[in-house]
Amino acid sequence: MEEKILQKKKNGMAMLLLFIILYVAAIVAIIGGIVINVKGDRALISGTSLIVIGIVYAVFGWIPFCGLHVLKPQEAAVLTLFGKYIGSLKGDGFYCVNPFCSMVNPAAETKLNQSGDVKPNAAKLFQIGGVGSANLNVNAGSVDKKISLKIMTLNNNRQKINDCLGNPVEIGIAVMWRVVDTAKAVFNVDNYKEYLSLQCDSALRNVVRIYPYDATENVDTTGDGQADDGSLRGSSEIVAERIRQEIQDKVAEAGLEIIEARITYLAYAPEIAAVMLQRQQASAIIDARKLIVDGAVGMVEMALKRLSENEVVELDDERKAAMVSNLLVVLCGNKDAQPIVNSGSLY
Repeated sequence: MEEKILQKKKNGMAMLLLFIILYVAAIVAIIGGIVINVKGDRALISGTSLIVIGIVYAVFGWIPFCGLHVLKPQEAAVLTLFGKYIGSLKGDGFYCVNPFCSMVNPAAETKLNQSGDVKPNAAKLFQIGGVGSANLNVNAGSVDKKISLKIMTLNNNRQKINDCLGNPVEIGIAVMWRVVDTAKAVFNVDNYKEYLSLQCDSALRNVVRIYPYDATENVDTTGDGQADDGSLRGSSEIVAERIRQEIQDKVAEAGLEIIEARITYLAYAPEIAAVMLQRQQASAIIDARKLIVDGAVGMVEMALKRLSENEVVELDDERKAAMVSNLLVVLCGNKDAQPIVNSGSLY
């Protein structure tokens, strides 16, 4: 389905004035016909004919007004005539088209949980969404079948997904999107808003299961057969770009453009969050202890070297071992050491 833009229809104001003039002429014809019949004057056309013509136009003259449409900036309308697609109106302006044309927008009643979609003071809304999908609401009142071309942000509900290690994580994304081809959006899919929401959920699951939550050894996240350090927490921009690209590949046939995708929420699922927190704390303690030990060993080496170079005291291997042990206890201990002063001889 190829989009056809109707560019020569922006003559709504002129046609509106014409229709009003014709209505006034019909009223004048009715009045003139009555006057002619009352006076019995002879004219080029009988009073009865004028009355009939005026009444017929007054009865059916409202039909051309149905072809007048006003579009605001970043709005579009898809028009069909007796089921056949005749073109789309794009751009702000006052348009006049065939009054028998009808606007088509199968997603007009679908309200996603996104910016610019749910209007305040609307009619009663019925929620039909569920866990893991967007909140879809159907408006029971009047429906505006114009298509918005604005950039909108879709926030699907957080999903619980297993990462590549099998750990359940909760993740949420925000997708910035817009309609670029109105014909594809209306005719290629049943409902482009629901289609986008489902594709976002599917792409999110497909990408998240490739990555671990934290950087892990021997995990290939790029598909090149080599292990890398990619992770959901450490490579959020790369993950978001892969999600955006996968969504774009799926919704291209629906005439949608995915501008950006961002991870808005990322955490372990509640059932393992406490265990993973302990694991992270243990890892942090080990890393800190490793750093402390490395520093303590360096300080002990420096102390022995300085004592030997300056010939402050000569120590045999046994005394050096005792000194190293004492220094390591002092430097690596969790609490301040309590010194014991030896007032006697060294030997």
